[in-house]
Amino acid sequence: METEQLAKKLTAWTKEKVAAAGAKGCVFGLSGGIDSSVIGALSIRAFPKNCLGIVMPCHSINEDQYYAELAAKAFDIPTRLVVLDDIMDDFLNILPDLKAEASLQKLAKANLKARLRMVTLYYCANQLNYLVIGSGNRSELTVGYFTKHGDSGVDILPIGNLVKKEVRELAVYLGVPPEIINKPPSAGLWAGQTDEVEMGFTYEALDNYILTGKAPAALKKRIDGMNARSAHKRATPPVPEF
Repeated sequence: METEQLAKKLTAWTKEKVAAAGAKGCVFGLSGGIDSSVIGALSIRAFPKNCLGIVMPCHSINEDQYYAELAAKAFDIPTRLVVLDDIMDDFLNILPDLKAEASLQKLAKANLKARLRMVTLYYCANQLNYLVIGSGNRSELTVGYFTKHGDSGVDILPIGNLVKKEVRELAVYLGVPPEIINKPPSAGLWAGQTDEVEMGFTYEALDNYILTGKAPAALKKRIDGMNARSAHKRATPPVPEF
């Protein structure tokens, strides 16, 4: 499908899903990454007067907010800034310290950030009768590279069928600033964090495997293993069959 046609279809699809839910518009997290910038561009096309981007720094680097504001300016997206630093600190002060190993504790705190952002988005969406639009793409969904009930806690995923390469192509067509397109993908969970380092392979390799089924044996085993272990993150909670 040509990129222009894809953009039009995704815009129309978003409008249809929001209308079907009896909602008036859409709200989304604007992180300054390529995925959220594409969602912002599509959302403002679908709802020029009923669209809101929420910028939610949570002990984030200043650069993240800069890119978020750059995306908002590029598409004239109305935004609200919600700083979650103090909320996270207060929450951690009352949560139990279970003496977990360092890597698990780091992951738990990173996931808490994503879940605080989800709560913020739904609070805003409920006030406005909007749907929460997610920015997850097919590549991330395939390997479970998202926080359950965090960035996956959304109402619709317009780019959920697009691998990262296709998201980049759509970003270029939509006019996402090159600075955003070309910077290393990052979930912004801690300083210096990047998607590809954390996953252990490049998006190019992952996209190629998803689209062709071909990959070196070691890479195939790693991706298949991540897909299997994260199956619960892509499904509704199971119930007994009896």
